[in-house]
Amino acid sequence: MFAAAGGTGVGVYQAAKDAGKLAIGVDSNQNHLQPGSMLTSMLKRVDVAVYNVAKNHAPGMTALGIKEGGVDYAMDEHNAKLVSAEMKRAVEEAKAAIISGKIKVADYMADNACKY
Repeated sequence: MFAAAGGTGVGVYQAAKDAGKLAIGVDSNQNHLQPGSMLTSMLKRVDVAVYNVAKNHAPGMTALGIKEGGVDYAMDEHNAKLVSAEMKRAVEEAKAAIISGKIKVADYMADNACKY
C-alpha cells in the first residue's frame, strides 16, 4: 500500500503490517515505523531544494525530479531484507531511464493536464 499522506499514513502502515502486506512511506524515510513491512519510502528531498535556493538565490518556482536529486527512495536496515539485488537493479535501471529521457514521466505542471 502506498500511503501518499505524509505523517497521517501511520495507520495505513499499521494496517499493512497487520494484514501481512507491504507499505510504502512518503515524504521522508518512514521505514522505521514498521520495520520489515515497509518496502521503502518515497523521499521528498527538501534538503536539496533548500540548498539549491540558498546557493542560487533564484526567485520563482523550480521543479526538482529524480534527475535533480529532488526525489528518491529509501534503503536502510529496516527494509534491506525486503529488496533483493535484482529488485534494486531494476529500480536503478528505471531511474537511469527516467533521467536519460528514455522513460517519459507525465508533467502536469508543463501540460496542465495528465495524459495517463
